[in-house]
Amino acid sequence: MPHGATARLFVAVDPPLQVCAELASWARLVAGVVRSARGGRRDDSSHSGIRPLEADSLHLTVCFLGARPMGEIEGLAAALAECAAPVGELSVGAPLLLPPRRPRALAVEIRDPSGALARLQAQTVRILSAASGWEPAERRGFRAHVTVARMRAETRWPAADQPLPPTPRLRFTPQRLALYRSWLAPAGASYETVASCDLAPGD
Repeated sequence: MPHGATARLFVAVDPPLQVCAELASWARLVAGVVRSARGGRRDDSSHSGIRPLEADSLHLTVCFLGARPMGEIEGLAAALAECAAPVGELSVGAPLLLPPRRPRALAVEIRDPSGALARLQAQTVRILSAASGWEPAERRGFRAHVTVARMRAETRWPAADQPLPPTPRLRFTPQRLALYRSWLAPAGASYETVASCDLAPGD
């Protein structure tokens, strides 16, 4: 292993595959609407400025650890099971552009009516910080979301009289917490599961 080698890591809970498939389909619809607003065919999203993600690339990120030394991976993986806590039913909310001022991603908010997901996130941050040298760089409050598309900074959104397709009305209960390694490539990132654990059933 090269000295100073690192891995790009994050922790996420995964919506069921059917939920991810419907969100990916919605992202393709949005790309078509944006394409149409720019004067192209609505059914051709290839030059809309938006790159919809595949269903198997969608995650609900709990915490992003960034580039971490390879030597920390074993300890982080071992600590993951301590992070598991019940998460009740979640639902898909409104579209989000992230970051709001100069968006580079299209996402959907995830509603957490019981607050259990937020508690899981706080617990995960605390436990993984103690298990490694990682400290969260993000000081803002946790905002649960699933990113469904990447976008160019110059992407122009439709006017107010040309609304986006409504987000799917979906509900789901996460079953698994996973530590992922992200591999970056020109065609897009791919993800490797480093460790995972089942979440306890919710109330």
